[in-house]
Amino acid sequence: MNTLFYGDNLYILREHVADESVDLIYLDPPFNSKATYNVLFKERTGEASAAQIRAFEDTWHWGEEAERAYTEIMDSPIASSLTKEMVGSLRKALGDRNDMTAYLLMMAVRLLELRRVLKPTGSLYLHCDPTASHYIKIIMDSVFGYQSFRNEIIWRRINAKGLAFTRLASNHDVIMRYSKSDKFIWNPEYATHEPTYVEKFYRFTEPETGRRYTLGDLGNPNRDRPNLTYKFLGVTRVWRWTKERMQAAYDQGLIVQSKPEAIPRLKRYLDEQEGNPIDYIWTDIRPIQAQAKERLGYPTQKPLALLERIIQTSSNEGDVVLDPFCGCGTAVAAAHKLNRQWLGIDITHLAVALMKHRLKDMFNLVPGEDYQVIGEPVDVTGARQLAQEDRYQFQYWALSLLEARPEERKKGADRGVDGTIFFIDGPRRTSHKVVIQVKSGHVAPTHVRDLKGVVEREGAALGFFITLEEPTRDMTTEAASAGFFHSDLMSRDYPEIQIRTIKELLGGRAFEMPLRPVQFQQAQRVRRQEGVQAPLANQGIG
Repeated sequence: MNTLFYGDNLYILREHVADESVDLIYLDPPFNSKATYNVLFKERTGEASAAQIRAFEDTWHWGEEAERAYTEIMDSPIASSLTKEMVGSLRKALGDRNDMTAYLLMMAVRLLELRRVLKPTGSLYLHCDPTASHYIKIIMDSVFGYQSFRNEIIWRRINAKGLAFTRLASNHDVIMRYSKSDKFIWNPEYATHEPTYVEKFYRFTEPETGRRYTLGDLGNPNRDRPNLTYKFLGVTRVWRWTKERMQAAYDQGLIVQSKPEAIPRLKRYLDEQEGNPIDYIWTDIRPIQAQAKERLGYPTQKPLALLERIIQTSSNEGDVVLDPFCGCGTAVAAAHKLNRQWLGIDITHLAVALMKHRLKDMFNLVPGEDYQVIGEPVDVTGARQLAQEDRYQFQYWALSLLEARPEERKKGADRGVDGTIFFIDGPRRTSHKVVIQVKSGHVAPTHVRDLKGVVEREGAALGFFITLEEPTRDMTTEAASAGFFHSDLMSRDYPEIQIRTIKELLGGRAFEMPLRPVQFQQAQRVRRQEGVQAPLANQGIG
């Protein structure tokens, strides 16, 4: 079944994805992009906001995890001797305790698992920039075998930019394509002909249809064909077809004779030709522009058309597509649009929340009904475990229950705002702010008093307090003393300070507030490709 996973993709692959169960893998593991993963929310006016919030930095640093990855590779039963030798050599050549070595080690251990889950007929596309592509190709050659390398695709993502005074401008990404065996799924794609080619070779246009065409030869290259030698429209020669077929084509208007006794020619319509085969330099897919409707705010977000080309080329309807670094979920969205099954993995709850909203906006999909979400807490026990593992991820997850906009964590003093929501109210339909605090540990009345102060300082209309622990009676009393916000639009009062436990939120008891606009940047609605619907059952995926 279609599934979103929250967690480390190495763990998810080992625990949830069976051997040889995936048809196509696309991954875009970030490295050295000098950017952070961001989610773009809508501003209080409902327009796209320029403010972005940080989820986590994309740089892979040397540490315990990198050292553990090296040990696992050297001890791995699925790693070849060549892989172990190349990993060891790269570590020795590049040195320990640097970002590049950490990246290569942590990618190597994951590529071993990705090869394990890939079907014999499957393919893998790895998207990277030129910073590390030459090193990662050595790793991939050792994991998949150099003979399984199929293409190095060059995608021109932007026009040339950079300091031309010191170097050639950089304007491309690299996508490396590998297959698991010599028998792989391949559906070649074709590009439309250049306008100059069309003008030169498809010079004729049918007045009644507007279709462009050229005229082709009907002669047979084999001159020794007595059965195909006959007189047609006054011309005797060895024809390509039988006389009956020639007559039928002529009756359909497919054969043209410019004048009596001229050699008949065959119409070849431009719209029936395959075009030029797509090569490995892709210049026809533009990056996502600042005002593009599909833009969601990830600076590393790839255009839907790019993933559609990859998925159409190397998979069929009903096949399983996996993206282990799915970020804002472009590969997942493209797979669903093209009637493939899909698996998406990400290590942040912000990304999972964004993907859930994207799937709802684009396809009206509901988690739990149309697809699974694994790794998110579903009860207080799971929430408590997440809080113990990573309190910031707990905070992001708790805010996602409200579809709230998290505040960027900045160095310095805590401003007392973990998230915000905006709503429209009043006779002039002005914007009003809700500030949110999330607590995973011990709570006391002082926390509620602090929130009241934050609401006043921020000029907010309401303050929401989310707690993992049960609030005390003194806390509820303190909250009640804050009074009410009157909504002119809804003609009712709302408690200015409200407290909800995680248990209450999971049970459906929401905060009370006026109607509000969508907080996430909405994805454009997309119509799925007509054809075979992807089956719900997903054998081999646990």
